[in-house]
Amino acid sequence: MDKFESLRAFTQVVTAGGFAAAAREMGLSRSAVNKLVIGLENELGVQLLHRSTRVVTPTETGRAFYERCVDILASLEEAERAIADLNEAPKGTLRVNAPMSFGTLHLAPALADFLVLYPELRVQLTLSDRFIDPIEEGFDITVRIATPQTSASLIVHPLAPAQRVLCAAPSYIATHGAPTHPNELRHHSCLHYGQLAVEDHWTLIGPDGEYTVAVQGALCSNNGEALRDAAVRGLGITLLPRFIIEPELQQKKLLIVLPDYPPTELQISIIYPVNRHLSTKIRLLVEFLQERFSQNFQLLQNLL
Repeated sequence: MDKFESLRAFTQVVTAGGFAAAAREMGLSRSAVNKLVIGLENELGVQLLHRSTRVVTPTETGRAFYERCVDILASLEEAERAIADLNEAPKGTLRVNAPMSFGTLHLAPALADFLVLYPELRVQLTLSDRFIDPIEEGFDITVRIATPQTSASLIVHPLAPAQRVLCAAPSYIATHGAPTHPNELRHHSCLHYGQLAVEDHWTLIGPDGEYTVAVQGALCSNNGEALRDAAVRGLGITLLPRFIIEPELQQKKLLIVLPDYPPTELQISIIYPVNRHLSTKIRLLVEFLQERFSQNFQLLQNLL
C-alpha cells in the first residue's frame, strides 16, 4: 500500500465530504479511493470514517488523524517543492509582515537589496504595529520585536537585540524634573504603547532589583514614531527602541532618564510557519537577513 497516497485519499474524502468528490479531485475512480481508505483503516486498526448513503464524516479518531495528516502532507509537499527548486532560480511571491518603524528604517532597504539578487521573486511587504497571527493571516515571514517566545507551529530565528531606553525632552525635564527612581514614574506623564493592556506597565532592572511600574500619560499609541514625536514636544516620558529615537538622542532633542534602571531588552526575530521551513525562497531570505544584520552588527548595536 502506498502510505502517502492513502493519506491523501483519506484527507481528500474528509475535505470534500465524500468519496465521489474526492475521486474527481484526485483523478481516480471512486472504488480506488475507497480501497485506499479501507487499506489505511485496516493498517491502523481503527475506523476513520462514518459512511452513509448521503454523507461521509470522520469519526472522533478520524478527525484527530485528519489534522495530523494535513500537516504531514503539507510538509511533504514543501519538501518536494524544495527539491524541485534546488536547480532553479527562486521565484514566486513572499508575503512579509513587520512593524512599521523597523520595517521602514531597516527591513525595506534590506528587501530591496535581496530583490536585486533574485529578480524573479516578488515581495509583498505589509507594515503594521499590531501583533498578528502569521499562520492565520497567511504571511510567509513575520519580523517581530518582542520578548522571545517559542511555539510548536512556528520557527523563530533571532536577528538582533532591541535595546530600549526611557527618554524625555529637555523641556519636559525642565518643567517636571527627572525621576530618580522607577516608582516616581507613577507621578509623571508617560507616553506608552496602547495596543495591549500589559503595555501600560514598564519593567526596569536596577542595582536593587526589578521594578514593574504602572504608567499613564497624555498619549498612548501602537506606533513608536507617534510616541517619539509627542515626547519631543515635551508631552512626557516615553520608552522606545533606540532605532526609533537615535537621531533625537544624538541631537539632544531627547534625553535618557533613569540610566541606572534600563528597561528589559527585547529581541528582533524572524518568524515563519514550521511547514514552510524547507521553502527555498524563505530559506534564502532568512539567510540573507541574518547575514545582513550580522555583518552590520556593530552598527545595529549602535542604533538599537
